[in-house]
Amino acid sequence: VRLCHWLIVATLVVLSVTGIYIGNPFLPVNGEATRHFVMGTLKSLHFMAAMLFTLSVCARLLWMFAGNPYARWQEFLPVSKRRLQGIWNTFAYYVFLHRDSPAFVGHNPLAGAIYTLVFGLCTGMIVTGLALASAGANVTSLLHSLQFLIPWLGGLQWARFLHHVGMWLLLGFGAHHVWSAFLIGTVERSSLIDSIFSGYKVLHPDVAKRARRHIEEDR
Repeated sequence: VRLCHWLIVATLVVLSVTGIYIGNPFLPVNGEATRHFVMGTLKSLHFMAAMLFTLSVCARLLWMFAGNPYARWQEFLPVSKRRLQGIWNTFAYYVFLHRDSPAFVGHNPLAGAIYTLVFGLCTGMIVTGLALASAGANVTSLLHSLQFLIPWLGGLQWARFLHHVGMWLLLGFGAHHVWSAFLIGTVERSSLIDSIFSGYKVLHPDVAKRARRHIEEDR
């Protein structure tokens, strides 16, 4: 989970920087492309990072069905009654309507539901990216067979626009994600930030007691 997380973060940074330049090449380059090849180099970096991003997202989606209970899809889709109720309780805690934090060891239901949307957005970025890559792919490439995505997305211009908007949405989520992780980790004293590095999450005794009671009730 942590490996996929950090690979997605790293590739998103590379994809954003190279994608912004591809959309608006701002570096003045004098001479023939054969000697400088700035755009070609950045496109190659963008493509390699895109492939690593795609593999990382697919691996994390696969782990939703093969991982431990805290990494599975039930942590993202609120299918149980307690997690459905937990969406409102978590929201109420975030907007200061409830005093006690939601007692969940893994993702709380509200965060899990938002992450579901984020994975959907990542999937959209992969699909639009493959459509754009297929337009210039060699006829012998497997990417060339994906050109059916172009009319399905409304044409190359729409695919490029959706790809661009998706990048800014992911960057906006990233900023909110980092801020909220620091905030909630500090308020709940749950070592939330440490866990993405160490793999261990330490709960406050009060939260741990309530979480243990909920787990026993679910059983």
